[in-house]
Amino acid sequence: MDGLDEFEKALAEEKKAREKAEKHSSREKDGHKHGHRHRSSHKSRDDESKDREDHRHKRSRRSRDGEEGEHRRSHKHAKTSDPHEDLPILDDEEPSTTPKITRDSWMQAPSALEFDYTQKGAKKVVKPPPPKPDHNLKIHKNELNHHLQDLADGKLEDIEDKPSQHEVSYTFGDSGAQWRMTKLKAVYTRAEQGGQSVEEVAMERFGDLREFDDAREEQIELDRRQLYGEGYVGKEKPSGELFQQRKMKMGIRRSPEQSHGEESFDLPQGVAMEEKGAPGKSVLLDSTTLNRMKAQLMKAKLKNAPNIADLEAEYNEAMASFSNNPSDPGVIVLGKMENRMLAGTRAEAKAIDNKRGRERGLVEENEDMSIEDMVREERRIRGQAGGEGMRAAERIAKDAKFDDDLDYMDDNANKLAKRVQKSETNLKNAAIGEFQKMNRILDSCQLCHHPEKGQPPIAPLISLATRVYLTLPTEPELSEGGAVIVPIEHRTNLLECDDDEWEEIRNFMKCLTRMYHDQGRGVVFYENAAAPHRKMHAAMQAVPLPYSLGETAPAFFKEAILSSDEEWTQHKKLIDTAARARDGLRKQAFRRSIAKEMPYFHAWFDLDGGLGHIVENSNRWPKGDLFAREIIGGMLDIEPDVIKRQGRWTRGDKRLEGFQKRWRKFDWTRVLTEAA
Repeated sequence: MDGLDEFEKALAEEKKAREKAEKHSSREKDGHKHGHRHRSSHKSRDDESKDREDHRHKRSRRSRDGEEGEHRRSHKHAKTSDPHEDLPILDDEEPSTTPKITRDSWMQAPSALEFDYTQKGAKKVVKPPPPKPDHNLKIHKNELNHHLQDLADGKLEDIEDKPSQHEVSYTFGDSGAQWRMTKLKAVYTRAEQGGQSVEEVAMERFGDLREFDDAREEQIELDRRQLYGEGYVGKEKPSGELFQQRKMKMGIRRSPEQSHGEESFDLPQGVAMEEKGAPGKSVLLDSTTLNRMKAQLMKAKLKNAPNIADLEAEYNEAMASFSNNPSDPGVIVLGKMENRMLAGTRAEAKAIDNKRGRERGLVEENEDMSIEDMVREERRIRGQAGGEGMRAAERIAKDAKFDDDLDYMDDNANKLAKRVQKSETNLKNAAIGEFQKMNRILDSCQLCHHPEKGQPPIAPLISLATRVYLTLPTEPELSEGGAVIVPIEHRTNLLECDDDEWEEIRNFMKCLTRMYHDQGRGVVFYENAAAPHRKMHAAMQAVPLPYSLGETAPAFFKEAILSSDEEWTQHKKLIDTAARARDGLRKQAFRRSIAKEMPYFHAWFDLDGGLGHIVENSNRWPKGDLFAREIIGGMLDIEPDVIKRQGRWTRGDKRLEGFQKRWRKFDWTRVLTEAA
């Protein structure tokens, strides 16, 4: 490359020397021309201009020759500079207007100075700087403690500083309630569609979880108002209950005053703190203990004992603590009357005297029982669900080596004949489970009154007696104008009702029969108590029928009962209570023909009796009132979809006003109200 540069420099110097020689010769020619002008002044300007054009033509021709030579040299040596760029222009010479000739871009080779020369080898790999350690709190998406994320975001302090109860400018159900409910619904919709948590969307929409909880509280209150009707009296403004529950769930158990206010616990130096003794173990009181204490007090008063004042003070204190002290929701206190198996002494069972038996409280059957003990046991276990069949199943379940073989049963007859006795703990657990189940059923029952809540039943109330009331059936009805007779107390079936309840039930049956007779129709009453284990509210359905169908109704029900349930049964398939009523039992025929512990179905075609059936396999029996609806629907030629549809009671039934107008003439409960 150095030789090439020297060659280019030498070529440029040679070119400059040649151009200087050409300039010198051109100046000599111009001097001769000027001398010739002085000698021949008569020469015209046209000749002078012609000479100038010739001169320019010669110069341009020399220039073109020089450029062509330079082009040939530059093609060989790849030179791009123009030789005429640095030439000076004479004073009497005008600049050339000939367009400048340039090479194409592909002919112009780059100069050696434009290249960067580097050492061959692999490219250097620039390593990125190591990342800085991140010590921030990271919450996994499956973390159950959601308040940790709020703690990381700084939201926990905001929630902690806000009190649960606060004043708002609106009331529940005012003109802005619809807008607030629409906003609340949008939160749940967006959270479901976007896959976000409800709290995140609530913060975006409401800006505060307390406002979101207030809207939730308003929605609950509006739903209660719609459910319970106009007479319901509830809250007017948010109480902060839901927000307080949120704070408790997050682990915030202190108020804003406690969190910000600093209490001083300064004690004088050298003064010992007074230590309080541990509180004594509180005795859990129940109704049985209170009754025993009251009995002791009455005996002391009858005997004029000197400790009457102490016993009375102890009883009053126990009664006050039992009624006022809020009990733990996780503790259920039951008396022995809640379960017959807990009442009295259990002579049929004795404790197992070994280590495992003492630890677990196990018991076994007592084979040395007296006649009195056997009678007491029979009274306790009589009428229990399942009966002897369930107890036999329990014995088989306890036998790990049981084999369904006659030889095995013969060899182990004594073992299989023993009763499986439950320990005191198991009996208490069974009683608590039954108590909780019954409470759930009572809370969800649509036919029950709830006096502790001040709520009437959901079913529409037509007439109310002292022990029984009349209501409308659920929709769709098989025959227009039907009714339902219901005991006020929650009964599993009508056989559990006492004489007073049955007297009022018969009064309603008589009045309904007269009302339908006045309309030119007959009536069929029926009760479906095929599932006593479900603890449903007992009710008697009244379905009006035309006279022509009412006469043939017994034949329809008889045929349906004979073809239902199991083919081979332990009980009579058909119980004719109407025949027993005609034989002399009259209104007692139904109550003396079927045991109240049995699952059954019964239909009345008159006031005293009809046809009954013991349901031995409840799994094969139609659900709900479907058995009777299929029979009556077939008689009335009703569509199958209407027959199978069994609705629920709702408040504000539109049929109530029309039925009350027709019923007023025959309502026997008016005598009770007028007498009062």
